[in-house]
Amino acid sequence: MFSERMISGALHLLNRYYLAEHPCDLASLPSPRPDKSYVLYAHVPFCERLCLYCSFNRFLFSENRARAYFKHLRDEMRMVADLGYDFPSLYIGGGTPTILLDELCDTIDLARSLFGIREVSCETNPNHLGPRLVDALGTRVHRLSVGVQSFEDKLLKQMDRFGKYGGGEELFRRIDSVAGKFPSLNVDMIFNFPSQTEEILSRDIDILKATGASQTTFYPLMASRQSRVAMEQAVGPIDFAREARYYEIIAERLAGDFIPTSAWTYSRDGDGMIDEYIVDYEEYVGVGSGALSFLQGRIFGNTYSLGDYARRIGSGRMGIATAGQHYNRKALMRYRFVTDLFGLRLDKRRFEQDFGTSVERGLPAEVTFMQLAGGIATRNDDEITLTEKGRYLLMVMMRETLATSNNKRDRARAALPSDERMLLLESDSCSEYGSPQLAAS
Repeated sequence: MFSERMISGALHLLNRYYLAEHPCDLASLPSPRPDKSYVLYAHVPFCERLCLYCSFNRFLFSENRARAYFKHLRDEMRMVADLGYDFPSLYIGGGTPTILLDELCDTIDLARSLFGIREVSCETNPNHLGPRLVDALGTRVHRLSVGVQSFEDKLLKQMDRFGKYGGGEELFRRIDSVAGKFPSLNVDMIFNFPSQTEEILSRDIDILKATGASQTTFYPLMASRQSRVAMEQAVGPIDFAREARYYEIIAERLAGDFIPTSAWTYSRDGDGMIDEYIVDYEEYVGVGSGALSFLQGRIFGNTYSLGDYARRIGSGRMGIATAGQHYNRKALMRYRFVTDLFGLRLDKRRFEQDFGTSVERGLPAEVTFMQLAGGIATRNDDEITLTEKGRYLLMVMMRETLATSNNKRDRARAALPSDERMLLLESDSCSEYGSPQLAAS
């Protein structure tokens, strides 16, 4: 698709500027502004196993290391509270946040005592679904998001998930066991995996609809350069030419059961918390190793090194290791344009109030492109909304942005001390990495 190629090329260049970060020496984040609302993101970078395609900051699990980390994470939360921040929403990602349920519960409880948090989102993996998880998180978490990726055994084996989390039937059973136990149960899926066919995708969607999940997020494959090379060697190259067709299949087969709530999230009731918190909160604070904050038009990145993170927190400093350059007015307008439309609606009156100009005057090329590409469904004095093609184009923008972030994460991991790089390698022979007791046991 020509419009997809144009967006991919443009974002490849723009993100070099927007996502550039440089080493910095900051003890803490900037203080909050009274006219802003923020969301808190907490990162838990531990997994029992490491997935080939995942570029997020994650390490092989060690109980002692993870317990020490959770303590430092809570200490950093207290530093954020001391700056005067408050948050109505907490998002916990990873890694696998549910790797130690008692530590996770203590972390959520602390956040609720420090801030006015009304809703909590938390990620998990299928092997953690069960009574113990429900007992621990049923009253603490409002949106539980489960990484499934596919119900097709062949794909699960190629993703190296079959042995870790079970086959399609087992995944379905585990999801069904927690259905209705949380206000929102989201199932994460991946599409456009190299060996995925239209038939496999359609079957995945049909199985998903039969689960009790109230929400689903279909991510396009957005591997970093390093992960893409490894994946091509294992299962073949990614075919971006078919991505639009796969997106169309998802929209068509979910219609009638699910309603789009973002460019890649669908909900049974058309409501609920979506995965990308930046849609609802323009600025956010990240705590934990590898977490990002976006404040006052600037990105701040926490160190990826577990040892460096522990030293920083132990000395009374936050985990900040890098900072980006300030976004200028045009960059902030583009940021609003993308995040609002990713959430399917751009509020034109709010845009003009915040930037002193209409979106058409401030971003003439961007609005014209979306119009000519057939991406705009509604454009009046109040709002801009999207067609299905427009949703796909916004998904492409997010895919390119996150792929650039994944490249940065790979470079950060390459710079880790040698002992920490060893934690990025699977090693069944090392007893320190034994799996914890699973939630379903």
